[in-house]
Amino acid sequence: MNNIVYLLVQLLVILLVAPFVNGLIKKVKALSQKRKGASVFQMYFDLYKLVKKKTVVSNVSSWIFHVTPYIVFATAMAAALLVPVSTKILPPQIPGDFIMVVSILALGRFFLMIAALDTASTFGGMGSSREAMISALIEPSILISMFTVALISRSTSLPQIMETVQKVGIPLAHPVYIMVGLALLIIILAETCRIPVDDPATHLELTMVHEAMILEYSGRHLALLEYGAAVKQLVFMTLFVNILIPQDQLIGVIGLGALILSLLIYLLKVILLALVMGIIEVNTVKLKLFSIPNLAALSFILAFLGVLQFLILGGKHV
Repeated sequence: MNNIVYLLVQLLVILLVAPFVNGLIKKVKALSQKRKGASVFQMYFDLYKLVKKKTVVSNVSSWIFHVTPYIVFATAMAAALLVPVSTKILPPQIPGDFIMVVSILALGRFFLMIAALDTASTFGGMGSSREAMISALIEPSILISMFTVALISRSTSLPQIMETVQKVGIPLAHPVYIMVGLALLIIILAETCRIPVDDPATHLELTMVHEAMILEYSGRHLALLEYGAAVKQLVFMTLFVNILIPQDQLIGVIGLGALILSLLIYLLKVILLALVMGIIEVNTVKLKLFSIPNLAALSFILAFLGVLQFLILGGKHV
């Protein structure tokens, strides 16, 4: 029974919150530019509109182009089911850890890159090559960051990691978590194709990365890709807020009330992180393509410093 409740809560929360986060970031950017901007719920309307439209498919495309939107969305949702939004409803065992999460998301990215090449589009190939470079640079940082917190909890299981940080007190008061937090923040910006790595609002062909790969898609296929990207973004944000800012240890009630309160606090944390991401986008500029390795190197160094801090402290103060 607990497994069913966990799956239902995960699916509902991820599917309902993911588009809202995108809308909130866009709203922050609009207000900073003294514009009213679209509603924070605009992405829901956009997805509904796209689903109702027919898809236009190139004559030279193969089956890869057709199945990729479903694979991208399915992999994003599969990864989301492995990253708990609350530790109050954890089933006895979740078959998977952060290594599986990274591998599942990498599978979706791989299909997206080859689908962009499938239509023989010049811009698709350009976006795929850039995406391959960025992912190759940023994935080591993801693994090192998560291995650092795995060393502390002595497990690669995300539920076990989240339950361990509940006992730490204030994780961001410890040097290890500060380094990991800074690395994860850079990783989120890179993995979600946001400034300074990429600009999700641009349509300038020479600067596009993610947008170049989905340029040939339309209708429900485009809706699935956009929804999958929003879910992937929320997965990384959930990792950040639930590992570095745990909340369930502060909840004194039990049962349904504890679950509802935990989810409300989770939503508040995600909103705060979305505001921070919006502010970062407003106050930074998109980096040149060949400057992105420097940013990826910075995230790797921060993550590695977290490992060194853990070894220096011997795990006694973490």
